[in-house]
Amino acid sequence: MTARIARNKRYVLLICAGLALGTVIAYEHLYHGDFVDYDDDMYVTENPHVKNGITGDSISWAFTTGHAYNWHPLTWLSHMLDCQLFGSRPGWHHLTNLLLHIVNTLLLFGVLKRITGALWASGFVAAAFALHPLHVESVAWISERKDVLGTLFWLLTMAAYVRYVRRPGLSRYLLTVLCFALGLMAKPMLVTLPFVLLLLDYWPLGRLQLEQATKDAEPQGGKSANISSQWQAFRRLVWEKVPFLALAAISSIVTFCVQRSGGTVVQTGMLSLDVRMANALVSYLRYIKKMIYPSQLAVFYPYRSLSLLLAIACFAILVFITVAVVYLGRRRRYLLVGWFWYVGTLVPVIGIVQVGSQSIADRYTYVPLIGLFIIIAWGAGDVSARWRYQKIVLGICSAIALTGLLISTQMQVRHWQNSFTLFEHTLAVTEDNSITHNHYGAFLLEQGRFGKALAQFNEALRISPGFHEAHKNKGSVLLDMGKFDEAIATFNELLLAAPDWPDAHYWLGVAYARRGAYQQAVKPFKEALRLRPDWPEAYNDLALVYLLLGNYDLAIENYKEALRLRPDYPQAVNNLKIAIAKQRQLNETQKIQEKVP
Repeated sequence: MTARIARNKRYVLLICAGLALGTVIAYEHLYHGDFVDYDDDMYVTENPHVKNGITGDSISWAFTTGHAYNWHPLTWLSHMLDCQLFGSRPGWHHLTNLLLHIVNTLLLFGVLKRITGALWASGFVAAAFALHPLHVESVAWISERKDVLGTLFWLLTMAAYVRYVRRPGLSRYLLTVLCFALGLMAKPMLVTLPFVLLLLDYWPLGRLQLEQATKDAEPQGGKSANISSQWQAFRRLVWEKVPFLALAAISSIVTFCVQRSGGTVVQTGMLSLDVRMANALVSYLRYIKKMIYPSQLAVFYPYRSLSLLLAIACFAILVFITVAVVYLGRRRRYLLVGWFWYVGTLVPVIGIVQVGSQSIADRYTYVPLIGLFIIIAWGAGDVSARWRYQKIVLGICSAIALTGLLISTQMQVRHWQNSFTLFEHTLAVTEDNSITHNHYGAFLLEQGRFGKALAQFNEALRISPGFHEAHKNKGSVLLDMGKFDEAIATFNELLLAAPDWPDAHYWLGVAYARRGAYQQAVKPFKEALRLRPDWPEAYNDLALVYLLLGNYDLAIENYKEALRLRPDYPQAVNNLKIAIAKQRQLNETQKIQEKVP
């Protein structure tokens, strides 16, 4: 017995070492990756609160802001800590994501092994989680820190919950609730975790023993007693989850309000309910297809036209799978748990409430695929139970599958080396992708490749004529090319389409100012500030126009307002000094002129 325990411990250590080493090999090129021109500016490179590191002001900002259309203070604090420790060196930010991914992998293995006792099946699930290329986006994208960090607390919550179930106690229960609350502060997608805990109660924890309840109830009171005992057990477990459900409800409300105010929740008029429902049904099967055959992965998948027949067919397939799982799950409980884990954890991001304009996203599979991996791992064991060489065959098949995943992940990581490789690959594997054309154009604009940037913006507008961001960027590149009249015409067109968009007014003001029409620039700048009063850059630019017009009092007033909104604004500080100096010079000149007879 002692020798067996020692041998199992050695196996555990070997599996953990293999999981860590395999993950490092799969992501070996990650350290050399750069920031990408897709949300990394909003999260790190152009976020002064994050770049300043952890300070009293930045902590306060992290807990009170809805920046980036989410309330996730722990995610902000993790980015701040990276900046404080490593500055703006992207390799270290990438390594933090990778470290979190490795820790998540080891935690997943440890939790599954503890609650199931199945060493090799747990190891396979953890390895598939670590190496699957669908998870590259969550790890290689610095902005997706919230994904790997939130999953860390997801798995810590599961670990704490198992500890509480094995030895119930108030302190253990409160620790579980605390881990869950921290997870919600890293990524709101954890709102589905209470339902996963209920699934774990069914299998493998065995706290909801329906079959056993049936056997025990028959001699005592027949069918009615059986049903009563089942409901009592179920109600007790649900009541146990009430604090988790309450926290999940609060997080959902906060997230919806923040995203709606930020404009990321797509309005019903833009995507009707039937379109969103059809996309959701198709997406469930698209994710399964990409899990089995992970090809043509992209950072952004545009919405595409779906036929009613396809949506109905997908619905029928999902219903068939669900019925089969419920039927077979009476004896093989892992089927029911794995399937509903997958289906349930995707609900917040499946698109019924559409956030953003993507049809699907690789990052959304980071936690949901665990359910399907569980089905594969335990199902393979059941299917091969009577095979003569079961262990050898399963070992060889697992090695081949995991090696294929590792190689695919290595290839996918290379697409995340920088903005150029990322956008080039995305455009190569998707069609009519106006979002990526726009982001690629913005990257080319930063590189000073104006002609190619303009071509990307024009292509984005060809695909989506009402794409305001691409319209604005087109005007911006025309400004940099010195085509001021064309830029002004472009921004005026944008104003006709989006009269209440502050950016349209602001950039029209910039265009007039760049052309030297300072008086004409005043009105659009003031209109931009009327629509968005908390815009320090607009105050600074309006002040500069007043400065160039010689109206030093208004220039000083607007520079001060810019600094009130953003105290660490060096350009406004310098310009304010110039304005004050010119005002003093003007006053002295006027005094001298008054003394001259």
